[in-house]
Amino acid sequence: MDTTNRLSDYNHPLIQSKVIELTQDKETLVGKLESIFYYVRDGIKFGFPPKWDVVKASEVMGYGVGYCNTKATLFVALCKAAGIPARVHCAAIDINIMRGILPDMAFPFMPKAGSHAWVDVLIDDQWKSIDSYINDKMLYEGSLKKLKESGKSLGYSVSFINGQSSCEFNFGEKGFVHMGAVKTDHGSWEDISQYFATDKYVRLNAAQRLAVKMFVPLLNSKLERIRSTAK
Repeated sequence: MDTTNRLSDYNHPLIQSKVIELTQDKETLVGKLESIFYYVRDGIKFGFPPKWDVVKASEVMGYGVGYCNTKATLFVALCKAAGIPARVHCAAIDINIMRGILPDMAFPFMPKAGSHAWVDVLIDDQWKSIDSYINDKMLYEGSLKKLKESGKSLGYSVSFINGQSSCEFNFGEKGFVHMGAVKTDHGSWEDISQYFATDKYVRLNAAQRLAVKMFVPLLNSKLERIRSTAK
């Protein structure tokens, strides 16, 4: 692919130095992957950066926050820098998974489904999916509490639609975190920029982009309040 617009910029010095830090004492591929997983899960809190979607992996590190698409961008970059085959897997997701985080008044003005991403990694000659890094542990635990109180199976950035959910390192055997809300699979891509260039990608209009930029501080504050309930 044309690397000019690559968002998983795994050759960036920040990515390269972080990978050395995370994996230098790990002897196995799975050990390296697990170390990357916990860094992306907790070192990058679930949240919204000033830019939407088109964010390089090295920028995600700088922001210190990310959501599904930008965390997937970073995860893939770190894996590639560590020599672990990885790709981004994209889909349309039920926007109702963000109930409890986004204000209720926002939903009538949003698409029914948004663009979503997780990561596929090649382990023992098999591509395996992983998405339980998306919510940091504190947010996940606070979200679980809120979701159980609501009596629903979807919301607060967690899905129990398929009966299981997890924020631990696993390939689905303990549960995913968002997969139950996925509506339409859009396939795997070497870099998420390729997906963004297709008509499958749900683009925000000008008004939605402006609203996101305006409300980012409020949304991130809401996420901190949810985390506080887990303490």
